[in-house]
Amino acid sequence: MELNSNQIQEIIPHRYPFLLVDRIIDLKPGESAVGIKNVSANEHIFTGHFPQEHIMPGVLIVEALAQTGAVTILSMEEHKNKIAYFAGIDQCKFKQKVIPGDQLKLDSRVIKRKGALGIAECIATVNDVIVCKAIIKFAIG
Repeated sequence: MELNSNQIQEIIPHRYPFLLVDRIIDLKPGESAVGIKNVSANEHIFTGHFPQEHIMPGVLIVEALAQTGAVTILSMEEHKNKIAYFAGIDQCKFKQKVIPGDQLKLDSRVIKRKGALGIAECIATVNDVIVCKAIIKFAIG
């Protein structure tokens, strides 16, 4: 299943400038999702990070992964119109910088769920090279 940005906004509450997933290219509700974020020099974050060398902040890469994970969980009928709250992060590693012109591929796979809590294994890549890996915890409310 694929979703465009309008369909993503029907599932998660994020809006510009904080919606960090442009498209979902593969979705298995409750199991996994693959998202795309096209990084553009026109984004407001690059006026301050950094004016001399544009680098996407790591925290926004993690947020893009979390939003992809939120689509995974909130696309389930039982979680429709709910919010997935960021509950924690473990084993986060950044491997290389992300710059304008890059296309982030955001992979999120749910590895554990118990009630309203869950854990997802997340990997961000650019041109099949890992730029960030993390274990993200979430709570559905």
